[in-house]
Parts: sequence; C-alpha cells; structure tokens
Amino acid sequence: MSDNEVEIPVLEADDVLLKAQGFIQKFGKKFAIGLGAGLLLGGGVFAYGAFVTKPKEEKAAEAIYKAQQYFELDSSKLVLDGDGASKGVLYIIKNYSGTKSANLATYYAGVSYLKLGNFAKAIEYLKDFKTDAKQIQMVAYGSLGDAYAESGKKDDAVDYYIKAANTFEKDESISAEYLFRAALLEKTLGKDDKALELFKELKEKFPRTEKGSQVDKYIYQISVEKPEL
Repeated sequence: MSDNEVEIPVLEADDVLLKAQGFIQKFGKKFAIGLGAGLLLGGGVFAYGAFVTKPKEEKAAEAIYKAQQYFELDSSKLVLDGDGASKGVLYIIKNYSGTKSANLATYYAGVSYLKLGNFAKAIEYLKDFKTDAKQIQMVAYGSLGDAYAESGKKDDAVDYYIKAANTFEKDESISAEYLFRAALLEKTLGKDDKALELFKELKEKFPRTEKGSQVDKYIYQISVEKPEL
C-alpha cells in the first residue's frame, strides 16, 4: 500500500492476499537462502566434528545446492523436480530424510507449491517444516496462513498469521504485516470485535512500521460501521 494513499479501502477477503506472492519473494526467499547457508555450514562442521561423522548430511547438502539457486531465481518447478542433471527438493526430502538439508527442503517445497497455486501441497510441506531460526519460522507460519487463506480456510489462516506475528517480534515490519493480515481476515469474516482488537494490538506493538502508521483508518472504519446500541 502506498504511503500516499489516504482513502479508507474497502475491506475484501482478497485484499489480504494481493501482495502475498511478492511478500514471500522479497522476505521468505532472503531468509531461506541465509538460513540454508547457515544450516549447511553447521551441518558441515558437525559432520567433521569430534563426535560423529555424517556422510548423509554431506551428500544432502551437496544435493540441495542447485535447488537453492533455483529458489533464489523463483523457478519453482525446478526447485521441486530438478533440471535433470541436478535433483529437486522432493528427491532430497525422500532420500535424505532426517538431515538438515531435507528439513530445509520442506520449506522450499512448501513455498514453491504456494507460488504454483497448489495450496494443499503447500500446507502439507510447510506444516512439516520446523527450525530454531525464528525469523524463517515466522515466514513459514505466515506462508501457511497464505495457503490456508487461498484454500478458503480463513479461520486457520488467521491462526497462522497470528502465530507468525508472535514468533519473532524483533522483526517489526514482517510481524506487523502478518498481524495486519489476521485482522483484515477477521474483518472479512464479520468478526469486527476480534479485528478491532488485532488492529489495536498492531498499533500498540508496531507503531513505527508501515502498517502501524496506517492502522488508524482501519480502526476508524470498523468503529463507524458498528451499529448504534
């Protein structure tokens, strides 16, 4: 939404999803690439550490390298299936289960399916992904929210948007984005009281963000739409 936009927008269900693809490409890709580098480096150190050697980790890390490049290029089908010469993440998940790379591959798979419009598969893989890296876990939860919203399961979407917003509040901009999506969906579901509560929470927690600076108009819109008692 432009900073110059002053009109109070009509709140429609689709509005919350209009920028989902660009948002994932801008943030989810950046975080995943950084996470991938960290995980694979950590896997390499562990593999050659004093405690135990894990050749499976090394092979998985090698196998996922090309898929990460395709993920960076937004080539979702190549991420999933590979290019013939290199393997895709579906192969890595199947053949290197239990490795750090296979876990990361589930994230790549989920986001790739989301971009391709296969929301059931996106949900399947994103729900399997878990990481201690809170910033990327936040985006994974938010992507689950997008997949559920696109599937028409708006209540589930709200739950995951809120979960995403609460996962890594130090990243105020992205946390505010997901809290905004939760509030807007509650509004489209006719749950004005819950929407108002979330919009107020957004204003209180993240006032310096783009969404935080715009939220007053949404609070006002709900307030003027509430029937007189």
